[in-house]
Amino acid sequence: MEKSNILLETGTNELEIILFKVGKGTFGINVLKVREIINPLPITETPNEHEHVEGVIRLREEVVPVIDLAKVLNAPPSESLNEDKFVIAELNQLKVAFHVHSVSRIHRISWEQIEKPSELSQGITQTIGIVKMENEMPLLLDFEKIVVDINPESGLSVEQVKSMGPRMRSQKKILVAEDSPTLRKLLHDTLFEAGYDSIQFFENGKMAWEYLELLAKENESDIDRRINAVITDIEMPQMDGHHLAKRIKETQSLKHLPIIIFSSLITNDLYHKGESVGASAQISKPEIVKLVETLDELLN
Repeated sequence: MEKSNILLETGTNELEIILFKVGKGTFGINVLKVREIINPLPITETPNEHEHVEGVIRLREEVVPVIDLAKVLNAPPSESLNEDKFVIAELNQLKVAFHVHSVSRIHRISWEQIEKPSELSQGITQTIGIVKMENEMPLLLDFEKIVVDINPESGLSVEQVKSMGPRMRSQKKILVAEDSPTLRKLLHDTLFEAGYDSIQFFENGKMAWEYLELLAKENESDIDRRINAVITDIEMPQMDGHHLAKRIKETQSLKHLPIIIFSSLITNDLYHKGESVGASAQISKPEIVKLVETLDELLN
């Protein structure tokens, strides 16, 4: 199965997901993360590897680690290796092969169809959303968390910001839209360390937009006292970061606000999408030092 060549118009709040099976569960991955889907290749085991890592494969000229999603999800191993696939994904500037048990098809959906998991269903900590579809409700997995749990060095680090040396406190007010509780905490800690301690967090683009829209309606002249910059993820339930940026730039009293897209999806292929919705800067997770330096430039 080849990756879709369809390029969605940017800012429509839609995405395409590839559905796959692991054990008896159905899961989804954003097409934008997927480079290709291949039949399993011979795996070379590596010493001292994480329990979720099967080993590495050689894919053309690259050595790519293989993550067994059955182990990650505590699912039984594949019953029929004939249907197994490797989903080759690129995120957080890393290329990874996710071992799944079968792949079905691509679906185009709206972020509005994706609900945040309830407290009861959060036993699966790797889930960022439940996709409401006509015949099933696949889970959208948090692939970034899966990778960071295996390799913590691929995540955000307060130490990186500390290495920048002493920082002055800033009075600038920043709005952050980020759906991952773990990343919200890390962003709070790292930005605070960098001197930015006036931060408002929203767990998706829709909640951030509703707040901004309210500010715009209340008092246009008051906006610069309430907010000076926006940092947004791309993948979020209800409203994605591209659509949030598009809404901001279409609103007269908000369009001057600098917008930084901070996402694992900032690749050469996708950079134009952020540009087309008016992002001031686009930074790939986990480059937290670059995020701080960009904030410094935009807010000074």
